Amino acid sequence: MTTRLPEAPVSDSGLRRLGGVLILGAVLSILDATIVSVGIGVMARDLDSSLPIVQWVASAYLLAASLTIPLSGWLADRFGGRQVWIAAVGLFTLGTVLCGFAWSAPALIAFRVLHGLGGGLMQPVGQAIFAQAAGPRLGRMIGVVTLPATVAPVLGPMLGGALVQDLGWRWLFFGIVPFGVATLLLAVRVLPREEPAGTRDPLDVRGLLLLPPGLGALGYGLGEGSYAFAIVGAVLLIAYAWHARRAQAPLLDLKLFAHRAFTVASASTFLLGASLYSSMLLLPLYYQQIQHTSALAAGLLLAPQALGSAVVLIAGGKLLERFGSRTVMLAGIALSLVGTIAFTQLGDSPSPTLLTVSLLIRGFGLGATATPGMTMLYTSLERSQIPRAASAINVVNRIGGSLGTAILVAVLHAQPPGAAAFGTTFTWALGLSLLSFIPALFFPKGSRA
Repeated sequence: MTTRLPEAPVSDSGLRRLGGVLILGAVLSILDATIVSVGIGVMARDLDSSLPIVQWVASAYLLAASLTIPLSGWLADRFGGRQVWIAAVGLFTLGTVLCGFAWSAPALIAFRVLHGLGGGLMQPVGQAIFAQAAGPRLGRMIGVVTLPATVAPVLGPMLGGALVQDLGWRWLFFGIVPFGVATLLLAVRVLPREEPAGTRDPLDVRGLLLLPPGLGALGYGLGEGSYAFAIVGAVLLIAYAWHARRAQAPLLDLKLFAHRAFTVASASTFLLGASLYSSMLLLPLYYQQIQHTSALAAGLLLAPQALGSAVVLIAGGKLLERFGSRTVMLAGIALSLVGTIAFTQLGDSPSPTLLTVSLLIRGFGLGATATPGMTMLYTSLERSQIPRAASAINVVNRIGGSLGTAILVAVLHAQPPGAAAFGTTFTWALGLSLLSFIPALFFPKGSRA
């Protein structure tokens, strides 16, 4: 069961307003996960703490988000997507304010946990709200909900570098507060009112004790190279899978994978997260460590990729209608591969112009791969299944991204330091990306997603 939206369908203009509010929330959520990385060193100095401790300021947000993403589907079913999303934005904004006033590293880390609990709910619940409101028009407007995931990670270092340089690290948080408040006010006004279905399914407490901690431990273990955490996380996820097969109302319903379209879209999301999106970590590292640019300059150098993604995402619906999901997905993967080739030759010092053009092409590809899977996933399910599906697909994406990032970081650290090491690592990323062609071949041919 799920929430019931108004019987009258949302108009196209209303859908665009709804998408605009949800975009703002998603951008804030993703932006905040990346913006603080540029201020870690300054935070450690000002708070009189060590760098390893302050590094938890970034990790705490991601781990807290891992706890709430699997819970998002049940919460939306129980209380209504509108109520959950507004509460998540409120919690996120409160955490932002508290982070800005933090007086010590432990206090800042604690407030980042609060921050992440709200941020983790915003994206999956927002996707579900938009997919349910859009209905059959989702294919035309899918770029609305996928745009933040490709643009915000690039904006983070740019905005963070400017704020730290001119105003100090506390403005990494204070600078976001007005946007959080504005998003909250707009959400109260724009999000469609609904009557919660009040699902009678009890909260899967055993699943809650297995799945979110498993995701958090796996993500942290893979990201930090702590294999003990990764193994614990994997064991907890396996235990959850065993539990979910027998539970009457599991936290994350694995029966969704019985739908062929859902399984294909999930496999595509997992592999794209493990290959194309995880390699985005390498780009700012290369510019900062090898080219010795500032975080702000590195962000500006990555702008062509964000621009390319935005252009394709805005036109994503028309591309799907004209060429079909399979063609768009295959073309997107191919463009991403072409745009990555120059970065496999970093040991030979390719020209900056070539790298800029490659990033633009890569951006086109990333934008094209973002829309077909989401469209096929949400249009293949009953409306009542969408909140749980949004939760599941975000979990799959997080696992894929964590695994791919761990592989690429391990390859990078295994090489002698230098530009050639990044070239070798991008070659691995290129190889991983080839795997994403496999599920793409099973996407539908025609314009119907």
